[in-house]
Amino acid sequence: MKRTLGVCYYPEHWPEDQWATDAAQMVATGLTWVRIGEFAWARMEPSPGTFTWDWLDRAIAVLGEAGLKIILGTPTATPPRWMVDKYPDMLAVDAQGQPRKFGSRRHYDFSHLGYREECRRIARLMGERYGSNPHIAAWQIDNEYDCHNTTLSYSDAVRQGFQDWLAQKYQSTDALNRAWGNVFWSMDYDTFDQIDLPNLTVTEPNHPHQLAFRRYSSDQVVAFNKVQVDELRKHTDAPLIHNYMGRITTFDHWKVGADLDIASWDSYPIGFLSDRLEGTPEFKRAFLRQGHPDNQAFHHDLYRAVGKGRMWVMEQQPGPVNWAPYNPAPLPGMARLWTWEAFAHGAETVCYFRWRQAPFAQEQMHAGLLRPDSAPAPALAEARQVADEIETLASVGTAKAQAALVFDYESAWGWDAQPQGADFEMFRLAFAAYCALRRAGLNIDILPPDTADLSAYKLVMAPGIMSLSEPLRAALVRFEGIALIGPRSDTKTDELSIPTPLGPNLPGLDVSVALTESMPPDDGIALEGGGQFLHWFEHLEGKAETFVATQAGQPAIMGSKNLRYLAGWPDDRTFDQIVAGLCDALGMETRQLPEGLRLRDTETHRFYFNYAAVPLTWEGVTIPPAGVHWEEL
Repeated sequence: MKRTLGVCYYPEHWPEDQWATDAAQMVATGLTWVRIGEFAWARMEPSPGTFTWDWLDRAIAVLGEAGLKIILGTPTATPPRWMVDKYPDMLAVDAQGQPRKFGSRRHYDFSHLGYREECRRIARLMGERYGSNPHIAAWQIDNEYDCHNTTLSYSDAVRQGFQDWLAQKYQSTDALNRAWGNVFWSMDYDTFDQIDLPNLTVTEPNHPHQLAFRRYSSDQVVAFNKVQVDELRKHTDAPLIHNYMGRITTFDHWKVGADLDIASWDSYPIGFLSDRLEGTPEFKRAFLRQGHPDNQAFHHDLYRAVGKGRMWVMEQQPGPVNWAPYNPAPLPGMARLWTWEAFAHGAETVCYFRWRQAPFAQEQMHAGLLRPDSAPAPALAEARQVADEIETLASVGTAKAQAALVFDYESAWGWDAQPQGADFEMFRLAFAAYCALRRAGLNIDILPPDTADLSAYKLVMAPGIMSLSEPLRAALVRFEGIALIGPRSDTKTDELSIPTPLGPNLPGLDVSVALTESMPPDDGIALEGGGQFLHWFEHLEGKAETFVATQAGQPAIMGSKNLRYLAGWPDDRTFDQIVAGLCDALGMETRQLPEGLRLRDTETHRFYFNYAAVPLTWEGVTIPPAGVHWEEL
């Protein structure tokens, strides 16, 4: 499959006589796709039942006739003002009980059934009008679920929906009280309508109450998305897509993705480094203009799996953004590097955000491929360079991975409800394990928690999985490689209680967690032979073999030849040593890459990406800052 490039465009922002010029320049740049429409509801339906499709008809015709394929977005992330007047209670409510008002975007509550039906209606009308249009080659549903923390709401609509959801799940309050342990602190309920949302309590709400609320909230995202999917399926055979975001764990992407054809995501490496990723000040300075060397790859691999093998980047950062605490410009070459890295991880298409920088409103400081005066911005030439390179390296394939990482959104909710340590977070732990695998030069697949077959891999890691699913447990029994489970894995029931016998109840292993401790950032557990655990340490008991011990003689890794349990959260150096040892036992080649250099093997080529701000030399090849090098395998 030939890789392609695209761009996000807003014809409603620009004079109509400019559209054809823009379209021609997009084609001349080597772009194939253009995304439109996802924020334009007020232009499509300026008042209830009054439609002005004509401008969109003309925009589609101009762009399509220029030779561009169009991704048409449903505009449900930006309901117009009249919609809020019609449904004043459709606004989400924050955890302090304050409504989130009109005046920006994503001002809706996933649980509001009236608004959900309005979204069904606009999706149906768009499908009827454009579903057979030859220029519409893909559809995007809504935009960036949970952007601005909009999955969780504490509205009346949510309260009623949550109570109904609980009644269906538990059938009786007696069953719910038992499952939640409500005998503690006299929290028993007599009827489901007594159960409030888990906010504004005197101290922490009961953990299974919080977990149930997170499961309910995720289900509403799934249902909201599916309403539009079902309508569009009636009118189009074009693929349906949603553009997810980085480091978002508030809803189950596996379940949303099950209803879609392609998973895309919005890649803002420099914004993420500043705003969403941990790191020392020294680390963040070193990668200030490049982004974290592993963040983009992690999300490429995650969303390739969510998309059942099909992944796009719907928005690629081309220059400074407007929303991070600080917004430096990328190093020259980074837009090209990010694009080729996405392709090497299986992206079919990379779309830059946006075509022209807007001179007005909230995102006017967000760079595009063109400046506000239509002069070229730096990334335009890099996009043209990638387009030229695609012609000589059109298809590189997506190679199978040697290693896999299991990632579970429900576990993230469980540990949000009961972190036990102020800096314990599921994403951080999983990302730390991923980074160790990637620093070793391995290809990695990310797997859902109900994975039933691990036979394609030699090494599997499952950190922080609250409760192992039965399919995964059965797959571990059959697995012939090495699976490293933990820390904090299979030590709770699916209702966040401690099981008896104590976890982890791993098949065939005599290992149990007798005591758990979390540590502040300035403390750690030293390991025999060097290295340490940070943040988290579990005291293990049992007769299974000890592979690694602490300096005090306590087990740090216990297990068997094929199945092992990790009792703590290793620092980066220790994670590297653990991965190297496991790979050595499996006969897998690893590499000690210079800091900032990463590689990815495809079916045909090996790619090297230099995230460092200085040239790096590897195996006789010097790669400049922000440089990409590839060679045939």
